[in-house]
Amino acid sequence: MTWMKLASLTILCLALVAGAGCHQLSPQNEVGAIKARGELRVLIRNNATCYYEGPMGFAGFEYELAKAFADYLGVKLVCVVTHNFKEMIPSLLRGDADLITAGFTVTEQRRRKVAFGPAYMEVQQQVVGRRGGPSPDTVADLIGHPLWINAGTSYEERLRQLKQQYPELSWMPVSGYETEEILEMVWRGIVPLTIADSNIVAVNRRYYPQLRIQFAIEEGQHLAWAVHPQHQYLLRTVERWFSRPETSSLLQRLKEHYYGHLEVFDYVDLVKYHNRMRHRLPLYRDQFEEAAEKHGLDWRLVAAQSYQESHWDPNAVSFTGVRGMMMLTQETAETLGVKSRVDPRQSIEGGVRYLAEIHERIGDDVPEPDRTYMALAAYNVGWGHLEDARTLAERLEKDPNSWQDVSAILPLLRQKKYYRNLPHGYARGTEPVRYVDRIKTYYGILIQNTDLTRQKPETLAAMARTLPSSGQNPPM
Repeated sequence: MTWMKLASLTILCLALVAGAGCHQLSPQNEVGAIKARGELRVLIRNNATCYYEGPMGFAGFEYELAKAFADYLGVKLVCVVTHNFKEMIPSLLRGDADLITAGFTVTEQRRRKVAFGPAYMEVQQQVVGRRGGPSPDTVADLIGHPLWINAGTSYEERLRQLKQQYPELSWMPVSGYETEEILEMVWRGIVPLTIADSNIVAVNRRYYPQLRIQFAIEEGQHLAWAVHPQHQYLLRTVERWFSRPETSSLLQRLKEHYYGHLEVFDYVDLVKYHNRMRHRLPLYRDQFEEAAEKHGLDWRLVAAQSYQESHWDPNAVSFTGVRGMMMLTQETAETLGVKSRVDPRQSIEGGVRYLAEIHERIGDDVPEPDRTYMALAAYNVGWGHLEDARTLAERLEKDPNSWQDVSAILPLLRQKKYYRNLPHGYARGTEPVRYVDRIKTYYGILIQNTDLTRQKPETLAAMARTLPSSGQNPPM
């Protein structure tokens, strides 16, 4: 082979390698670029289901899932908050972020523009109204009723499909507001009807118990992360991460933490809670804040616990003899130096101190919020039974430091084959699980109200000014 042929062959090989690099090496550099800059940028929404700042830092189902993926890549998570669904896909395609992690539903129209990772949750699109308002049961019943929806969402896409079958169907797309804000407007009577995903409705019915689910207009939609269609290596990395057993376990924990306690909706109880939150809680708020600050706890958590215990009634008493705001036993009260269990200040101070001592006793090996949930469970069922449940969890090859696993074990303490080999024997183990779930619900409502109450009147007034009259419903 002459040197000229060799040189030509070398040039041809280099060209082939370079050409291959355009299609293979470049996509691989997507993850390399993420690691090089040290951050994963995600498009996300600032609301109760995606991303918000809570009492213990940033939280939210979508945030924690994205944070775990960023940790897997060894980079920092950067949240790019957007409130406009119409801008999400264009923003992703411009390169403003690497992923859309905003509770994004998979639709055929969106599949034409982006690539989707594995589905991780199934939701329904639900028509939502208010008790005493319009009560449609079918799509045909929506005709003639004002229907307000978040513009640019999958809800609008679904309505366009339905309009082919129901030509007279109309709706009002609203831009600049979160779905949660429109749900609040329905609750307040500003808007008659809207559409929202079932997970969003489940969370917000705690805050607005008069909301009423009318019917589902879409069954079995899936949530998934969206990726730039050319970023195939990043897509494969996302797929591999979701296929890991560790990710499956994480998803189970997140679903239990954010949605598990919402399965049973008690309208009457929540209406009473909202009423007492306005009228009873202000009488004792300062005392909750003082005791919680003294013992390093969130006052809203202990106030929620107190409501579960006594409905904020200082004279409450149970058939077992526990009494007061924090329902202390006589023995526990004496140990804590509480002289009068019906004195609100003494009861709150004693109960908060008792919870803080249990929390401290559990130790740092248990991460938050599991540690707090276990402390609440022990307050209810007793330290010994909590320890029995954690011991049994280990025997059954579960994680004794995971509230999800321990809460599944606690009900087993009612069964003889389990409790007979444990130091503290039988326990009504279902009760502490329900106890913690109730407190989680009350706590979430308190966080929502104490954080947002001061700005709501002005916000809602602005909404009312910028939106057309609810009687208007221009055709689409």
